[in-house]
Amino acid sequence: MTVPFHTPLSPDQQRSAGINEPQPLAMADQVRFSDLDTNNHVNNCTYFEWFERLRIRYTQSLVEQGLIDTPGPRVVIRSGSIRYLHELLEREDYIVTCRCTGFRNTSYSLSQQVWVDGQLRATFDCILVLLEPDGSGRFALPDRLKRHFETHDHATAQS
Repeated sequence: MTVPFHTPLSPDQQRSAGINEPQPLAMADQVRFSDLDTNNHVNNCTYFEWFERLRIRYTQSLVEQGLIDTPGPRVVIRSGSIRYLHELLEREDYIVTCRCTGFRNTSYSLSQQVWVDGQLRATFDCILVLLEPDGSGRFALPDRLKRHFETHDHATAQS
């Protein structure tokens, strides 16, 4: 893979790395020795760290674009499901992707993936909920954020 690490990848860079449907956010890195478990493949917990790192970057980009006010709501995971499809080994270059797939009044769904040389290795689907800054209740998604999800991520409104 000849893509830059720790830098958002363009759609063309994603396609050249074997991702047929480029995602709104994708970043590359390499498996480190510290990511491994006693079986010498990536530890299950490490995937969650990779997904979290990109999910935080994704949320920060929404704030930077003025789609979520600051100080603003708390963004928390309500639920998530991970699928491990194929192991990753030390020094493999990988790409983690992230996109919104759907939204409601106070929550949205994200789909995240790990790719190596065009092969899907793991997926994480989660639902994020916006809460009031003090945690006292739900916080409504701004209309501008919903429009962004529809136009930029091709997400759909859910009932």
